[in-house]
Amino acid sequence: MIQNNRHAPKALPQHPDVTEAVIRERSLHDPSVRLSGPLAEALLDPEFIEVGASGRRWTHAEMVAALPTLHGGTGNSTPITAGRFEGTVLAPGIVHLTYETRIEDRYARRSSIWRRDAAGEFRLYYHQATPLPEATAHPA
Repeated sequence: MIQNNRHAPKALPQHPDVTEAVIRERSLHDPSVRLSGPLAEALLDPEFIEVGASGRRWTHAEMVAALPTLHGGTGNSTPITAGRFEGTVLAPGIVHLTYETRIEDRYARRSSIWRRDAAGEFRLYYHQATPLPEATAHPA
């Protein structure tokens, strides 16, 4: 079964788990979520790890604490523009997303793994960002 839209004919719908993961990923870009520890924490898996575009490794606790101060978190910061989402169901309850972002004049290709927890909710397990030269970037 085709699990993404990249190679699927337009008549085939996107897998509902991919749709849910994209919605949740986009919510992590929302300032109201980034400013709320409980809302952000509910989207991150307790074992969450991120490797940022800077190369820094973030844990769950570090990310929840830092989100309000990062781009897209404060009212006067530059919003995050995201696009070119693609997703694949790797196994039941595990979705891999890729997409591109722009924050000011910085572009990144991003990769996320979402997994369902015991309560059936998708939570972000792993995230990685790789900087892109401006000439190769195409978000939204």
